[in-house]
Amino acid sequence: MILIGNGRVITNDDSNTFIENGCIAIEGNIIKEVGETSEIKCKYANNYDEFIDAKGKLIMPGMINTHHHIYSAFARGLDLKNPPAETFIDILKNVWWRIDKKLSLEDIRYSAYTTLIESIKNGVTTIFDHHASPMSVEGSLFAISNVADELGIRGCYCYEVSDRDGQKILKQGINENIDFIKYANTKDDDMTKGMFGMHASFTLSHESLEKCREAMNGIDAGYHIHVSEGIEDLKNSLRYSGKRTVERLMDYGILGDKTIAGHCVHVNDAELDILKDTNTSVVNNPESNMGNAVGVAPVIKMIDKGIRVGIGTDGYTSDIFESMKVENIIHKHNLCDSNVGFMETSKMAFHNNKEIASKYYKNPLGVLEEGAYADIIIVDYNPMTPMDKNNYFGHILFGVSGRSVDTTIINGKVVMKDRVLVNVDEELIYRKSRKVAEKLWKKL
Repeated sequence: MILIGNGRVITNDDSNTFIENGCIAIEGNIIKEVGETSEIKCKYANNYDEFIDAKGKLIMPGMINTHHHIYSAFARGLDLKNPPAETFIDILKNVWWRIDKKLSLEDIRYSAYTTLIESIKNGVTTIFDHHASPMSVEGSLFAISNVADELGIRGCYCYEVSDRDGQKILKQGINENIDFIKYANTKDDDMTKGMFGMHASFTLSHESLEKCREAMNGIDAGYHIHVSEGIEDLKNSLRYSGKRTVERLMDYGILGDKTIAGHCVHVNDAELDILKDTNTSVVNNPESNMGNAVGVAPVIKMIDKGIRVGIGTDGYTSDIFESMKVENIIHKHNLCDSNVGFMETSKMAFHNNKEIASKYYKNPLGVLEEGAYADIIIVDYNPMTPMDKNNYFGHILFGVSGRSVDTTIINGKVVMKDRVLVNVDEELIYRKSRKVAEKLWKKL
């Protein structure tokens, strides 16, 4: 048994419990009890093997990133000398689709190593990733999940199927998704899950959507797809099918309780009603949307309608704390209303993300309570003003970043302590990563 105590405990439970000097008792990979440090230490005095002293820092649930792109790692610092992009499609063609076509399994592995290390160091304990590598499809999800197993991070992975590289690659993508979902469903550690990934409506014909749906017959998983991220997706759907994007996906059974619709920037009220009625999860990615100049998703309206909207990073960063800061202010700016954004961001990051994860994982995530998985972070933050159950989110939003995370515990195991990963040679991995990236850049 491990005890983590002497810290300000943010449980994120239904009662919003905050303990000034709290302690978490971990048995195996499960939280056994949460309470005052003195009481927990006394109760388990003869049972615990290790006491981790938080020394007054925050003890809180690990963060969940519900939309990421591990494969984008090696774009950092890359100069492709492209002409200025005029549309979102230009960005895809000139950057991301150039990169993903050149990825080898080695590139994928080191993209996974570096991105997942950054995630752990930023306090992310669960990641939903959306992968693409059309010339290295087979085994790509397995390569990512093997690295995740090595590093000890929880994850749900999918391959983005599309028509853009021909029918052979389309079939490989479908097979990779199905093979990986079946593999993940055989694992009993609840660390690895699979979804059926698709790029977007505008890169999938009617025939391809039908093939995806047929492949999912009898498979217990949802879809993970970009939805109307750019206006081009909407225009294509209207031109090709006479229906808006969400309506088209609805016709093919893509929406539902276990599906993640990424972005949903260009959606109207009728589409929002469909997302609500199908109980589909939406994931907003504020920094990426701003960087790609695709617009601002109607997140406030979505939440008001009762749609489950989570927050992800879309490969732009691995720091959910950073994205939360942007989420809070972009809606104030866009709507010219200083009253929106704060509570919605809290709901997205601390409630909805754990609800999205609950569709795939057996035990609760994103909460410190009895029976939840022991995914816990210690955050080096000393409040300059009073902190309690009513205002801790304000402290987190304005006072914490991913680099504030001191210790990361996933599934009951300490994977990072004092900002150093346990039993992982970070310098060796990053040195090798730079060589792998340089080799990739020469191919672009």
